[in-house]
Amino acid sequence: MAAERRSEVSRPARPHLPMRPLWLCRACAAPWPCQPARLALLVEYRADRSALLIYLSTLMAEAGTQLSHLNGSAIADDLTERFLAWARAR
Repeated sequence: MAAERRSEVSRPARPHLPMRPLWLCRACAAPWPCQPARLALLVEYRADRSALLIYLSTLMAEAGTQLSHLNGSAIADDLTERFLAWARAR
């Protein structure tokens, strides 16, 4: 039992990256970008919010294409909220 706890503690955290074409988080299965991914992106791009928004816009376009192939359609408003609204400067 103690050995199991040690292995759990020493196991590295999985990065919160998108699983394409579903656009779910590989680590937590939430719609990507999930909260941990958003936080990591804000930290990574803290000095350049414009670059973050350009990066997220590119990913949003990719997600829209892939999700529309899977689902028959992707709702643009939902994707805008999911990918961009949280990243805009307050």
